[in-house]
Amino acid sequence: MDVLGWLGDYQGEVIRSGAVIAVSLLAWWLVVRLGDRAVERYQSDEDLADRERSQRVSTLWRAGRRAVAIVAIVILILTVLLIWGIPVTPLVAVASAVGLAVGFGAQAFVKDLISGFFILAERQFDIGDVVRLAGVSGKVEDIRLRVTVLRDLDGIVHYIPNGEITVASNITQEFSKVVIDVPVAYGSDLARVHAVLSDELASFDTDVEWAPATVQPSELLGVDQLGDSGIVFRAVLTLDPDQRWPAKREFLRRIAVRFEAEGIVIPFPQIRVHMTPAGGETP
Repeated sequence: MDVLGWLGDYQGEVIRSGAVIAVSLLAWWLVVRLGDRAVERYQSDEDLADRERSQRVSTLWRAGRRAVAIVAIVILILTVLLIWGIPVTPLVAVASAVGLAVGFGAQAFVKDLISGFFILAERQFDIGDVVRLAGVSGKVEDIRLRVTVLRDLDGIVHYIPNGEITVASNITQEFSKVVIDVPVAYGSDLARVHAVLSDELASFDTDVEWAPATVQPSELLGVDQLGDSGIVFRAVLTLDPDQRWPAKREFLRRIAVRFEAEGIVIPFPQIRVHMTPAGGETP
């Protein structure tokens, strides 16, 4: 009876509070639904087939959704308190004082938030990019205002505070340059090696499978090093970021097969030993 009596006394407040919560949840569901559908439609639009712009939209939507959720929850709580006649001015004042105190004691946290904002605003990297941050390399799985989430090649997930990112190296932004060093044994016919490598690069650029991934014609820079075991030729491939590693593996496979067919020797580490006679004199 006491509960029923209480509900009768505060029936208006209960109804208004329930209505506010219901409307807020419905509005949030609609916003998330429409936002997700808009992002999916943008990413599937063939006229806007731009991987980086798609990643950018996805990144901004995730960050914006979190920020809107936090603001909406705070507004909802304050609105319900006002419906029940609870003064919110003291709460706001206390929250401001606590926020100020926490701000002084949590400078690293504030630094992470500011850095995260500038990472998003300056488009340093997006979700899906392969980057190197704070000594860790991996694929960006999420960008939050405080941390960036990377997953490396071993599947390990790294949470990097944005304030710790002093240099951000984006490996897959716009295009990728793949540097390939190809060693050949000393004594090889260098002109013939140069011709074979040039032919393989031209064949790779015009290949039906790999031509769409080629952003610029591949370059053969020539002899780059006189190594301990062989002479090193250097080639550079300019590719679509998504094809960086598959293209490198395929080109190296082709070179290995072609060198074997042409009789060009790929060197292996060798050590030349000089034996000194017992008398100590070098022959």
